[in-house]
Amino acid sequence: MEFSDQLTCDAGAAAAAIDDILRVDQSPAQRLRDAMIYATMSGGKRLRAALVLGAARLSDDAGDPSGALRVAAALEMLHAYSLVHDDRPAMDDAATRRSKPSCHLAFDEATAILAGDALQTMAFDILADGRTHSDPAVQIRLVAALAGASGLAGMAGGQMLDLQAETRQLDLTEVTEMQSMKTGALIQCAAICGGIVGGADARLLDALGTFSRDLGLAFQIADDLLDYDGDAATLGKPAGQDAERGKGSFVSLMGADQARTTAHRLIDDALAVLTPWPQAGYLEYLATFAIARNS
Repeated sequence: MEFSDQLTCDAGAAAAAIDDILRVDQSPAQRLRDAMIYATMSGGKRLRAALVLGAARLSDDAGDPSGALRVAAALEMLHAYSLVHDDRPAMDDAATRRSKPSCHLAFDEATAILAGDALQTMAFDILADGRTHSDPAVQIRLVAALAGASGLAGMAGGQMLDLQAETRQLDLTEVTEMQSMKTGALIQCAAICGGIVGGADARLLDALGTFSRDLGLAFQIADDLLDYDGDAATLGKPAGQDAERGKGSFVSLMGADQARTTAHRLIDDALAVLTPWPQAGYLEYLATFAIARNS
């Protein structure tokens, strides 16, 4: 199978897993369920899911693929929660997401808050479930990895630094730290969790962590470049918001040409880490895709 076809297949499988989980879970709060489905089933690259599945397949003992799919669903739910909250007026105040009204506009702000909260807690519920992995020790490792990536030292902390960047100019070191937390931590977590659920040894897990760290930073630089010279119709969300808010970005601090050069260097570094694993072609494709995309 071509790598592009594999990415399409993985995205579809992850979406189906999310849909199954959300529709099977019993609750009388149907409006909340509808908002959660809206937030998670509106398309997207599913890069985090693909990283989970690619890392799991790279492991020596991939085991039952249904477990990796559940981990992929959990990572995508956590990511969707962050987007729902980021789009709200108190954060980025974005009216659209993937060419559709943001969740707080499609429903209402209170429902969007609850949808984000429920998606976040459901992600951890999935990782702690025996259907994801039968070994409680593996469940704990998965939960701990996602907690570290999404909390104070990860995504939430990075979002706080991003909000503070609206009132003072960050230098390149500070922007790198902020984006490594806000965006990079969850991307790195996806690759590591894929390795964990797939039974990767310590050497491969270390390589996956280094690979995805560089990938996460390159991905964010590509995002900054798209925000700088992309258009809202292609992106499916407002363009140029960082500049309007006066936030420091890789493009504003480095210039577009140097930012592109840096993104390519980071991807080269990421690919070099996987050299001992000749079967890592899919992860290498994902790394290249991360900076070649147009949305």
